[in-house]
Amino acid sequence: MTGRLILRLGAIGLAAAIAVPAAAQEERDEPRRTRVALGPQFVPSYPGSDEIVVRPLFDISRADAGEEFQFEAPDESFGFALLRRDGFSLGPSAGLEGKRSSSDVGGLPEVGFTVELGGFAQFEASENIRLRAEARQGVTGHEGFISLLSADYILRDGDEHLLSFGSRMTITDSNYQNAYFGILPADATPGLPAFDADGGVQSVGATIGYIRQFTPRWGIYSYVKYDRLVADPADSPVVAAFGSRNQFAGGIALTYTFGSTVE
Repeated sequence: MTGRLILRLGAIGLAAAIAVPAAAQEERDEPRRTRVALGPQFVPSYPGSDEIVVRPLFDISRADAGEEFQFEAPDESFGFALLRRDGFSLGPSAGLEGKRSSSDVGGLPEVGFTVELGGFAQFEASENIRLRAEARQGVTGHEGFISLLSADYILRDGDEHLLSFGSRMTITDSNYQNAYFGILPADATPGLPAFDADGGVQSVGATIGYIRQFTPRWGIYSYVKYDRLVADPADSPVVAAFGSRNQFAGGIALTYTFGSTVE
């Protein structure tokens, strides 16, 4: 009798041991939601330009079934969190910057298409406030360092409406600033005197983002952004002759959500 009881208890324990991982696996295998946004955006053709060009606006977000999509500012770079704890997140980030042709700036040197690699750190101070810092190094093109500091205030009703607005500051080193705003003595002309940019704060501004879900599947994703060049970039002869201290951007995209929907 005792032996049979032991066998039964053992069988129950084995079944429980199998059932728990199976249940956890089923929970992990629940369908996730994926929201994809695609549309046009209008941005300066290069830093400091007064010409607006059209480029693709693309975003992809994922959330567990029944959970809200995590807030992402519309002007932040591509990245994903490797570490999350107590409101803090850390992870890699990557950015792209378009080419500046020599013909855009009266024959000054070209700045090639740039890939920027680095990382980000952010802190969710509350459900309405998020602070974020990005730091990236150009590995092609301008080959400079760029850092972006942001603070956003977020108002949302689940995924139905999400409005965000916040301040921005861009800090770049002398390599970056001289690539776009500097003029070497060898390239100087009577209308474009030599100019050496020291690096530091490049611009300050603000961004507003708005997401609206019309149905569980379809919605819109939009933003507007304004930056004002300051310090050496604002004083650059390149900006005075071919660009503008005022930098505007904006975009609108249609969104579609795959997977299960929030109840």
